Amino acid sequence: MPESTRTTATAAGSASDAELLAGTVEAVRAAATVLRERLGDVVPYRTREELMRALAVNDEAALGVLRPRLSLLRPQARFVEDELAGGALPPGEWWVLDPAEGNVNHLHALPEWAVTATLVRDNQPVFTAVHVPSTGETYTALAGAGAALDGRPLHVSGADDLGLGLVATSQARPDEADEVVRRIGSSITAMLFDALVVRTSVPATLHLLHVAAGRIDAFWQYSGARADLLPGALLVSEAGGRVSDTEGRPWTPESESFLASAPGVHAQAVTTLSR
Repeated sequence: MPESTRTTATAAGSASDAELLAGTVEAVRAAATVLRERLGDVVPYRTREELMRALAVNDEAALGVLRPRLSLLRPQARFVEDELAGGALPPGEWWVLDPAEGNVNHLHALPEWAVTATLVRDNQPVFTAVHVPSTGETYTALAGAGAALDGRPLHVSGADDLGLGLVATSQARPDEADEVVRRIGSSITAMLFDALVVRTSVPATLHLLHVAAGRIDAFWQYSGARADLLPGALLVSEAGGRVSDTEGRPWTPESESFLASAPGVHAQAVTTLSR
C-alpha cells in the first residue's frame, strides 16, 4: 500500500495494529536518517549545560520527524513528554519514544545508537519498532505475534548454563543515586564470577535487541525508564524470552530492577543477582 494511502486509512481509524506498526517502522527509519546526517566528528562540550543542549538538539531533530508521522497514524494517542520517566501511564493510548536512544554515543561519533517508538494501550505495549542506523537493521515486535529482524522471526538463545553465557548490563542515567551505583557495581562483580563474559555499556535497548536475537543470553539493569526498557521487553518476550525484575517477579515500568534472558538461564541469573 502506498504511504499516502496507508496514512489516510490510518488517520480514519481503520488500520490494524500490524498496519500501524508498518507505518511506525517508516517513521523511525525516517527519523534515524535525520540523525545519521548529523553524525560526524565528536561534539565538544565542557559543562553539563552544554551537554544537555547538544542532547536536546538531537532529540528535537528526530522528534520533528517522529511526532507528525505518528500523529497521523494514531491521532488519538498522546505522547509521553519525558523519555526518562517511569511508572504506570494513565489509561488510553500513548506513544513512548526514544528519539535518540544512545544519544551520548551519537555525540561521541560512536555507532551504538537507535531510534525507537512503542505504542502502549492501557499500560500494555502493543508494538514496537527500533531502527539501528549503523547496521541498517529494523527490529519489530507485535504483542502476541512475535518479534522480527527485517521481517525474519527472532528467537532468544537456547543457552542453559550461565557459566557459558554472554551477559550484559547498562546504566539508566549518568547521575544515578549512590545506592543504585553500588548495586550496579556489586551485580557486575557477581556476574563476573558466574558468567563467561560480561558486557557493560549503553544504551539498554541495543543489548536487549541482542537478547531477542539470541546473541546475548541475559541483560539486567537497575532503575530505568519506560523508553529504554519497554521496546526491548516486548522484543524479548515475543522472541520467547523471560522478562522479570532481578528477583524473578513480574516486571512492570514501576519495578526497581529489570532482567531479560533466555529461559534456560533465567533462574541462574536471578540467583546470581539476588546474592
